[in-house]
Amino acid sequence: MAEHYPTLMQTAVAATALKILLWPAYKSTDFEVHRNWLAITHSLPLKEWYYETTSEWTLDYPPFFAYFEWLMSQAAVFADTAMLQVKNLDYDSWQTVHFQRATVMITESVLIYALYLFIQSSPAASKKQSHAAALSILLSPGLLIIDHIHFQYNGFLYGVLILSIVLARKPSGLLASGVAFAALLCLKHIYLYLAPAYFVYLLRTYCLGPRSIFDIRLANCIKLGVAIGIVAALAFGPFVYYGQMPQVLSRLFPFSRGLCHAYWAPNVWAMYSFSDRVLIYAAPYLKLPVNYDAVNSVTRGLVGDTSFAVLPNITPRMTFVLTLAAQIPALAKLFFQPTWDNFVATLTLCGYASFLFGWHVHEKAILLVIIPFSLLALKDRRYLGAFRPLAVSGHVSLFPLLFTAMEFPVKVVYTILWLIVFLLAFERLAPASEKPRVFLLDRFSLLYIAVAIPLIAYCSLVHQLLFGARFEFLPLMFISSYSAVGVVGSWIGFLVVFFTS
Repeated sequence: MAEHYPTLMQTAVAATALKILLWPAYKSTDFEVHRNWLAITHSLPLKEWYYETTSEWTLDYPPFFAYFEWLMSQAAVFADTAMLQVKNLDYDSWQTVHFQRATVMITESVLIYALYLFIQSSPAASKKQSHAAALSILLSPGLLIIDHIHFQYNGFLYGVLILSIVLARKPSGLLASGVAFAALLCLKHIYLYLAPAYFVYLLRTYCLGPRSIFDIRLANCIKLGVAIGIVAALAFGPFVYYGQMPQVLSRLFPFSRGLCHAYWAPNVWAMYSFSDRVLIYAAPYLKLPVNYDAVNSVTRGLVGDTSFAVLPNITPRMTFVLTLAAQIPALAKLFFQPTWDNFVATLTLCGYASFLFGWHVHEKAILLVIIPFSLLALKDRRYLGAFRPLAVSGHVSLFPLLFTAMEFPVKVVYTILWLIVFLLAFERLAPASEKPRVFLLDRFSLLYIAVAIPLIAYCSLVHQLLFGARFEFLPLMFISSYSAVGVVGSWIGFLVVFFTS
């Protein structure tokens, strides 16, 4: 079969050239976070890593990521030793900037390799669709904004995730898939959101026989359990030895943070917060009691305890129950129909549920939904109909992360070009569905996309011209609420498609 063009490697080279040009761009506090972690892991003994507090950006990722930082610090010595001093807060020499930017690009090779395996493992009839999906992920505006401007290592981490998903495609790769996902959890614990889908899929396909759920493959259970146990021991063993697990866990799960992040993630709680804000003004007419101490919290969505002025407050336990309840139906279907497509769909729905109902969800977590969904978006036109509003809302919701004037044209122009190119290409490549399409979902997608451009224009330009520094919360509220409508609409559409397929 002739190779599709542009190839994955050609695209990677072009993307790398663009990313190098962006090295001088705005960098967020996450840049200093990772520089500080380089310094901590290089300069201090392991038993002090999770106790160091010189910087406010303390180490709060699992141990494998700390080891990853230590490994990079061995090369950082040759770039600029000053970046590896814990007391050099906010240090950003040009050598440091170039080194850290380069490590993001180099480690993204894991993503390129995983996408290559995804294309190669796809059936011949769907290779063209898989190739397009792979290119869309590699060129994702989300990864460009978050990793190569804002600064993080999501390309590397999502590469491990996709590698694990691809390995699960064949029975011979199920054990390796479980090990890869266990390693991913020890790199960044946010992927716990997807763990229920892995548990159910590996249980049904690897630990239980295909004919009966009572046919237990004991040897496979032991192999999987031992393999995951070894991964966990390698990650957490030293900290168990030093008696530091309570300290490590307190860093990984800081429940003292509030319901909403500093910028509202486009989820149910953004819509809840927006509704509470509207009710503040309507309360005198509706004779509703108002907690005026909570008005500032609702307005700004600051990190910390989030209180609502009119609506009831939300607790971590409530978000956990709602998240689990939203995941259970998809997990039940996966248990009884453990196909690879259902596995990826359930991963996506677990990501949706955790993003929509989770506690202190960050905007960046929308990639937990977009990336696995991208692997299925071209399965047929019904799947694509649910994907379109997610692609728009998810990427628009990341815009507040880049608030500087220099980066405005980059984020807007690049995202719009990506949406035009890939949504049009997906429209051509997605095969017709055997099931009838959802009329309302298709019309919702078109209307929703049409609203995006004027909304971006208002929030980025018009609002400041009209109000200056006043009502600074409005653009963020509008973007979060608009994006939340798209994510929720996409989720409902995907639920319909998944449970009627």
